Amino acid sequence: MNKKIVPILALTLMMTLAGCKSSGTTNSAVNASESPQSIEAATATPQVTVSPNPSKTPIAGTSNKPTKVAMTGVTAIRLADAKVGWIGGNGWIAHTTDSGKQWQVQYEGSGEIKQLFALNGQEAWASIGDEGKLLSTKDGGQHWTSAGRVPNTAAFFHFISKSEAFSGNAHTVDGGLHWTNLPVPDGITGDAYFRDAKNGWAVKPGKDTVDVLRTQDGGKTWNRVMSRKNAASLTGTVIRSAGENDAWIELIGGSGMNQTSYSLFHTKDGGKTWQTVLANSTAGGGIAPGFPVGDNTGPKNTGAKPGPLYVVSPDVAFMGGQCLSCDKPNSIGLTKDGGKTWENGKETFTGYGELLLGMADANQGWLITNDNTQPSVMYTTSSGGANWAKAHNFDAPK
Repeated sequence: MNKKIVPILALTLMMTLAGCKSSGTTNSAVNASESPQSIEAATATPQVTVSPNPSKTPIAGTSNKPTKVAMTGVTAIRLADAKVGWIGGNGWIAHTTDSGKQWQVQYEGSGEIKQLFALNGQEAWASIGDEGKLLSTKDGGQHWTSAGRVPNTAAFFHFISKSEAFSGNAHTVDGGLHWTNLPVPDGITGDAYFRDAKNGWAVKPGKDTVDVLRTQDGGKTWNRVMSRKNAASLTGTVIRSAGENDAWIELIGGSGMNQTSYSLFHTKDGGKTWQTVLANSTAGGGIAPGFPVGDNTGPKNTGAKPGPLYVVSPDVAFMGGQCLSCDKPNSIGLTKDGGKTWENGKETFTGYGELLLGMADANQGWLITNDNTQPSVMYTTSSGGANWAKAHNFDAPK
């Protein structure tokens, strides 16, 4: 064997094993590498997106009559509490009041349900298709009404009141009728995340670095609050927040051989200090983003690619992992101390499609697995992810 090949094979083997490594502990917090520095926002004047006039007449649903719709391929999930919530699929929305044991289809139409969001057991919203058609309900889903359209359909959309919501940097104060684009810096990767009208976060790659930016004035000014050396390609980001000074930043790197490298960082103090929560390098995707060559310090999530991230509080977060070469490819990991330690769940689940996760609190939540040839399956936990019980088998794909 060529002697030059041996080190490469050894490195590949180490990175492959790292993709399925178990729980770990980060010994100390990561400080931002430099003092906050102001970043100029995009100079374009924020534009107003005017939605088509919504209909005040409820859209014909099926909440009070039998339905023949097949509940296959669940695409969206949202809990109001541990018992009450909604799921959606291709052309349908369903509702449960008993933690998923029984489901009632409330809406039938065209288009895939992309996202669901609920303020409580009565008020909820759904986005449909790539065009972002927006539906809303005020009576627990008995009637769904057209509410306009959601811009930035790939971004996470969330309501913070009956009238105010965000989708990336798009902002509405009239329930989705009109949207204003809040200013963000040029060149960011993925979508910015605004917790409210003042506080937002974004990620921007630099030369051999990756920077986390924060605004506290609605995007007028942005400050660099973390800058890390980076040897990876940055292909995406996921940002969540559980408080004004709280941010969870997932960096998504390269992919190959059904593997994707990624990392997760967390701050509780507005970016003054950072915790490395996860650092998942893989053979196919390369080094995890936010690390220089030769450094991969941090706990590892199970699986070879990231699943859904669900943040409950500044201390508690859950994240799925997927190993597409495994018989049971899906798993759930979690932290209950803000990312200082990471615990990988002992249970694994079948299904080679998208994994969906929703939590009502630190202990109670729902998990749905999907597959192209097998029915979607729902599981519930009341033990903070330590144990999961099968709650429902959905209809088989046709």
